[in-house]
Amino acid sequence: MKNLIKYLVISVSVLLLSTFTALSAPLKVGFVYLTTPGDHGWTYAHERARVAIEEQFGNQIETTYVENVPEGPDATRVIRELAQQGNDLIFTTSFGYMDPTIKVAKEFPNKMFVHTTGYKRSDNVATSNIRFHEGRYVQGVAAGLMTKSNKIGYIASFPIPEVIMGINAFAQGLKSVNKDATISVIWAMTWYDPGKEADAAKVHIAEGADVLAQHTDTPAMLQTAQEKGAYGFGQGSDMESFAPSAQLFASVNDWSISYKEHIQAALDGSWASNDTWCGMAQNCLTLSEFKNMPADVVSKVEAVANDIASGGLNVFKGPIITNEGAIISGGATLNDGDLWGMNYYVQGVIGKVPN
Repeated sequence: MKNLIKYLVISVSVLLLSTFTALSAPLKVGFVYLTTPGDHGWTYAHERARVAIEEQFGNQIETTYVENVPEGPDATRVIRELAQQGNDLIFTTSFGYMDPTIKVAKEFPNKMFVHTTGYKRSDNVATSNIRFHEGRYVQGVAAGLMTKSNKIGYIASFPIPEVIMGINAFAQGLKSVNKDATISVIWAMTWYDPGKEADAAKVHIAEGADVLAQHTDTPAMLQTAQEKGAYGFGQGSDMESFAPSAQLFASVNDWSISYKEHIQAALDGSWASNDTWCGMAQNCLTLSEFKNMPADVVSKVEAVANDIASGGLNVFKGPIITNEGAIISGGATLNDGDLWGMNYYVQGVIGKVPN
């Protein structure tokens, strides 16, 4: 009897140790999407990445996704169901899925989870993100060179560090070429709502803004800008087709690089919880073709983009000064921990970060 118990204990231990080392093909991979993939924006970029990894790995993997999953209890249910359905690796693709991912991962210690844009990890939960703020800096440079009114309108989603650092990066780029320009921020308190985004854009333009930026997901802002004769930037994917005379360029997310790394690691048995945060240097973030700008402006914007991609320019190299005059950094470059702790606006941004 003792030998039987010993055998069972050893068998269970071996099973736990080999969970991430011997997965039979095909590897089942699940994805949780905030919205419908459609043909633009955040979820569309994730869907393009899913298709890319299917093309690369072929019959080694089998993928599925669930769309229109609200952040909160519904996400917990969907993530749990994907695990129960036999998915070995699950990607959860919105910031608000962070706690639900951690919760379900505890229930399924032999499954692998990757949460994009979050910061909480565990033995079987990794995190992955893109340095969106690098593209925002380039947008700020373009806005500073293109504005006539020196008023920039910014539509933000939620006051979390990722969004705040994007606003501040935009402001750093703006102030590097135009000391007189300012940024007004409207918080939509949603990731995806065409009506709210369009209304916010109209308010900005009515207040004199002639260039708009966004950290929301639909092309509604750009379409409004085109109707009103203003300019703007695409978010997450190239949105030129929705507003060809308004988009200056788009920041385009490529999640396939991270996806491929995690899937390959799962297949070869080397998967481990880690954190990846890649940017323009790794082509996780690219910029679409520059349009609707004079040649001299394009030349200056391209130079800045190339400088960031080559590592010659760090978006948050000091001085970093808040819009209330507090010196965050006199000359040193902010580290990643500093960025994730951002709860302030830098010079050039009007107002205060909401609580």
